Amino acid sequence: MRKALAGIISTGLIAFLAIQTQTAKGAKGADVPYRPAAGPALTVNVAAGRKPISPLIYGLNFADEALAKELALSVNRWGGNATTRYNFKIDTHNTGSDYFFQNIPDDNPNPAALPDGSTADKFVEQNKRTGTASILTMPTIGWVAKRRVSDHPYDCGFSIKKYGPQQSSDPYDPDCGNGVKTNTTNITGNDPTDTSLVVTTTFASEWIAHLKTRYGSAGGGGGVQFYELDNEPMLWNSTHRDVHPQPTSYDEMRDKAWQYAAAIKAADPTAMTLGPVLWGWTAYWYSAADAAGGGAWWDVRPDRKAHGDVPFAQWYLQQMKAYEQTSHTRILDYFDLHYYPQANGVSLSGAGDATTQALRLRSTRSLWDASYADESWINGTEGGPAVRLIPRMHEWVNANYPGTKLAISEYNWGALDDINGALAEADVLGIFGREGLDLATLWSPPSATQPGAYAFRMYRNFDGKLSASSQFGDISVSATSSDQAMLPVYAAQRSGDNALTLIVINKTSGALTSALALSSFTPSGAAHIYRYSAANLNSVVKEADQAVSASGFSATFPANSITLMVMATAAGTPTPTLIPTSTPKRTPVPGSATPTPTPNPNVTPRAYLPITHR
Repeated sequence: MRKALAGIISTGLIAFLAIQTQTAKGAKGADVPYRPAAGPALTVNVAAGRKPISPLIYGLNFADEALAKELALSVNRWGGNATTRYNFKIDTHNTGSDYFFQNIPDDNPNPAALPDGSTADKFVEQNKRTGTASILTMPTIGWVAKRRVSDHPYDCGFSIKKYGPQQSSDPYDPDCGNGVKTNTTNITGNDPTDTSLVVTTTFASEWIAHLKTRYGSAGGGGGVQFYELDNEPMLWNSTHRDVHPQPTSYDEMRDKAWQYAAAIKAADPTAMTLGPVLWGWTAYWYSAADAAGGGAWWDVRPDRKAHGDVPFAQWYLQQMKAYEQTSHTRILDYFDLHYYPQANGVSLSGAGDATTQALRLRSTRSLWDASYADESWINGTEGGPAVRLIPRMHEWVNANYPGTKLAISEYNWGALDDINGALAEADVLGIFGREGLDLATLWSPPSATQPGAYAFRMYRNFDGKLSASSQFGDISVSATSSDQAMLPVYAAQRSGDNALTLIVINKTSGALTSALALSSFTPSGAAHIYRYSAANLNSVVKEADQAVSASGFSATFPANSITLMVMATAAGTPTPTLIPTSTPKRTPVPGSATPTPTPNPNVTPRAYLPITHR
């Protein structure tokens, strides 16, 4: 009977059955209770490891307004390839290599009123309605989309009439090619003014002036709080090769950061900047010009060797520090990297088979675990085999530009439409808080009804009441599992009411019963339990309360589940002292000269490392 059922019951129903009190026929036909497996030991010490959790780690890119409101979304990013050449004056962006290098005017009902009422304005206004901070991508590439001048629907970078037959073209606008000849070589020598016009830092200053006029300054509470220094510039010679065919170099990255970040700070000194916004692993270590250097570029690395053979991310931080030492102005606030796990079938992908799903859940360890050898091509590269991204970012900042905050403004573990992706996302959010990340925004966020959205609800609005007591705590405390890969645990205390909140994620296909040892906290009554699991993919379920004591408790965590436990503190319990995150003092070096950027050399373009990305 059971074997027959196993062949037809769905994965979700199997998971549901696994978390119920089940019976099976014993040797003599009697019913015997189902027993969950013994899980790893859990330990929480409320007095240890205390540090603030930044609310800005719970961010999204281009969030839906209703979901943003429901999550009390902390930060929303206007980012991606299409923002690199966005022109706020005419409300037009360029798609780059994502779609035939086309200028696309945004659907604006009142173009005569521009720049008022642009898509970017509406993005900021949505965020104001939901109480969400805005990140806008500031173009630094030196080009933005221009007004349409052609007689076909959109101007594009590689007109077939002008540049000849190409490998493919837009089915809706057949004159727009992909910039690749029929012999598979890239078209070179095209005219960048076919789609774009040259801009300087004046464009940045004008955009901020416009935003300040409409919404005030960042420091005034109503303006744009964050500006990102473009998007993935080490890929410009592929994503935007119609205007930037030369591979980006160390010097160009420094010069543009100095120029544009300084212009942003001059236009709104209260705004925060994020850079260098690198796409991923190889860009942390090398420039695109290194890839164009010939041979095995990670060995040859001509651009890096010309800069003391210092890995790019570290060199960039050193240059931002050098600017501050000479100008007495900090122009970089957040050290911002993008991270997409490179293991096959994980990032920006569906759930996949059981092997891929297990890989997805393991690969979150790349964010922190020095013992985890990355299961992708990263394993054999410089800095591998362990990524340990957030600790590495802390080390780079502490060594090269202390006081800079950490951001990951794009990441994605895939399968956000599946419980597997929800488990991974909940794990990632817990890691962000525990490891001291300052800001993060998920790329390609889930819809409100998809499982990935429930991972955010578990941290931001688990009971649907949208109150201060509806959220995971804001002070991280020590929480460990004897098998973090199987049953990770995260703990935080809420500063408002001193309640202790725990997130426990069962990544396995069977229920696990674990003992949790609790110290330095005296609970008042039972713990309230909220759960999202494969048993009910449409809601967070309020479960029966869990009996707890000052020494701990034992609990069963269902298969494929995210469990939140909320424990009120007993009256008279002293509140442990918060261990503040130290910000090193920055002592300016005498002198007031502003560094003079060095012109960027024009390097012959070559193919860059293929990646799994947008």
